[in-house]
Amino acid sequence: MIELLPLLLFLVVCLFLLAGYPVALTLSGVSLLFAGLGLAAGVFDEAFLGLIPNRIFGIFVNQNLYAVPLFVFMGTMLQQSRIAEELLRNMESVFAGLPGGLGISVVLVGMLLAASTGIVGATVVTMGILSLPSMLKAGYRPSLATGAICATGTLGQIIPPSICLILLGEVISNAYQQSQLDAGAFAPDFISIGDLFAGAVAPGLLLVFAYAGYIALVARLNPGAAPPMERQSGEASAPRLISGLLPPILLMIAVLGSILFGLATPTEAAGVGAAGAALLALGRRKLNLEVLRNVSLETVRITSMVYLILVGATIFSSVFRGFGGEQLIEEIFAALPGGAFPATLIVMLVIFLLGFILDFIEITFLVVPMVGPALLGLGVDPIWLGVMICVNLQTSFLTPPFGFSLFYLRSVAPDDLPTGAIYRGAIPFVLMQLGILLLLALQPGLATILPEMLR
Repeated sequence: MIELLPLLLFLVVCLFLLAGYPVALTLSGVSLLFAGLGLAAGVFDEAFLGLIPNRIFGIFVNQNLYAVPLFVFMGTMLQQSRIAEELLRNMESVFAGLPGGLGISVVLVGMLLAASTGIVGATVVTMGILSLPSMLKAGYRPSLATGAICATGTLGQIIPPSICLILLGEVISNAYQQSQLDAGAFAPDFISIGDLFAGAVAPGLLLVFAYAGYIALVARLNPGAAPPMERQSGEASAPRLISGLLPPILLMIAVLGSILFGLATPTEAAGVGAAGAALLALGRRKLNLEVLRNVSLETVRITSMVYLILVGATIFSSVFRGFGGEQLIEEIFAALPGGAFPATLIVMLVIFLLGFILDFIEITFLVVPMVGPALLGLGVDPIWLGVMICVNLQTSFLTPPFGFSLFYLRSVAPDDLPTGAIYRGAIPFVLMQLGILLLLALQPGLATILPEMLR
């Protein structure tokens, strides 16, 4: 029974989360309660509690994590200053007149917006407010319009540079080093957040092309489902389009390119992105004290949430290890027939199901540190594992009836739009994402070749 205490700890944490208690307080409170009971029973080593202050201090001085508030600031600035809205309108002008053109423009702008924030809810709500009325007014089939918006909103899980990739990259890197130390390698290799960014590029672009291709195919086979927009006179002038499209696109390319080619660390690139977004808003006369106040408050809110969860997850992982959780997971995986494949499949299934009730931040810091070292110790590639987790979470957030993305869009969709239409619209995009997961499983090089080329 004592050997199962780590699993009981995990189960109790999940039950409290399902009951609606705050994530950070649940992780730390339940873990410390179990540690106290373990000390009283003589089955927990108090040395693991002594490690917690240093580990928390390490979080706050970790320069990689400084990129989180900077990227949040960048994405929020693009939203609050209405640059994202202007970008969508200009992209609509480019694709006006083409069957499915409005839907394709939504996918492309959603990709850029998702990449700059990585927050599923923010992207889905923003795109829902900006583009859903236009798509319905243009005569789009409601299920196609809502499915495209929900799917596009989840791209922030896989399109770099996103907060999800930064946080997951940090956790995967730590798990990779831990697995090597456990194996006796005292000069371990390491992977960087930039490596995970590079690994996510190909799968992310494949998803974007799949989404856009599906909309174009539906428009060709059933023109009434995605009719072309009427081009408005004077809207598509070359100078207007260039000034509206080029600066934000160049900003995002510069941020990602500087990371991929080793010209800047993620934190340095995030600083450039945050400053660039502010200058872009200022140059377009869209930056004022009210916008700056809203952006700053949202940045502080999201960053505080991330760091509080980080602290709670650190306490949880320390207590989990103190009860022998890592050894238990390794023994369970080692006992599975077939090696790494069944273990990876089970982990992916658990993460998929947890995606119905937990956000990506909670899963990243709750589940990945538990199973990461054991999986990597079985020979699983860390970059491939990180990309698979991202696409898996993206699929979970989109899958009816529990996907977060569907709930976010429902909150801003017209009351007369049936919820069933939102669910039906998501299904083709879920199948596309499952196809990408299968392709990654069969061809791991999709995630690993580019990082190897850039090293």
